[in-house]
Amino acid sequence: MPGRYLNSASGCCPASKARSARCDAYQASPQFSRHLLADAQREPGGYPGEVPFSPADPQDTPHDIPDGAPSAADLDLRLVRYFTVVAAHRHFGRAAAELLVAQPSLSRQVRRLEQQLGARLLDRTPQGTQLTEAGQVFLPQAKALLRSAARAAAATKAAAQPTHITIGYTPGLIITPAVRQLRHQHPDADVQSLHLDWNEPREALLDHRVDAVVTRLPLATDGLHVTILYDEPRLLLVPLDHRLAGKESVTLDDIAGEPIPRMADPAWNAYWRIDPRPDGRPAPDGPFVAALEDKNELIASGQAVAIVPAGVYSGQVRPDLTTIPLHDVAPSHVILATRAADRNRLVAAFRKAAQDCLTGPPGEPAA
Repeated sequence: MPGRYLNSASGCCPASKARSARCDAYQASPQFSRHLLADAQREPGGYPGEVPFSPADPQDTPHDIPDGAPSAADLDLRLVRYFTVVAAHRHFGRAAAELLVAQPSLSRQVRRLEQQLGARLLDRTPQGTQLTEAGQVFLPQAKALLRSAARAAAATKAAAQPTHITIGYTPGLIITPAVRQLRHQHPDADVQSLHLDWNEPREALLDHRVDAVVTRLPLATDGLHVTILYDEPRLLLVPLDHRLAGKESVTLDDIAGEPIPRMADPAWNAYWRIDPRPDGRPAPDGPFVAALEDKNELIASGQAVAIVPAGVYSGQVRPDLTTIPLHDVAPSHVILATRAADRNRLVAAFRKAAQDCLTGPPGEPAA
């Protein structure tokens, strides 16, 4: 994620009704039926259930509704989102599974978007679904359009309904005391919580899925307001039969040659792998993992060790894993992050509640 990292009931006008009637007539036409039949086919270079795209094909253009032809301002955000999900997966099947829609329906929706834009965005290849040159140009604009729409909707909702807040939190962190205090102080407020993966906090804030999030550093802080809540020890996670298991504590020298798993985020790797080490040496590379469960399985099988936050593994260690206090490294920092320009009064109230109630790792007495 680019950015600086901190590490310590609607009406309808007559014209619209007329266009709608003509659209209904078009959907009952032979041309429309031809499209439905084409969905059972698969031509080279097309999507599953799609015919080759040709914006100039007269059979594909409903000439009986020229005043209803979409312009740039008529883009359906739902179709735009579908495209971004397919682009992320490079696979219609996996994208359809994430979106909870049928794959042929997803293919038709993306084709509708291409017809609105007048350009093919995706191509099928033996290696999977690939972005065309036009698709590469449209993708960042599509993401920006969706984000702008989400911000506009969230800001409008916050102005009309200033009694709603969603609070995110990442693995191993307990926010219940602060949430309970906020609900007690604002009994009419709609206070929701949402669990996030370790790498979701910033995106969830900027996409307005959450209004505040309790998480750990490192985190790119551009556009965010960050409050450090407390420090949390870092531990060494090893398999139960590891040579260091059972020791009262260990240092980085004890694991100088031990491989440590890598994640997708370079800043996260530098912090949690302690890479480079204080003496300048690089941390030994370990296998790449994407999920906490995969990391645990890797370590339990004896292929690596890991430096972990105490809160994630407090009383939750698998029977074949154990943790050891890690000395000579600074503790990690648990933080509250919010959008810097957010004026929701409940955000400020939750920040105060978090500072009052979230003062140490789970299980430790309040400061």
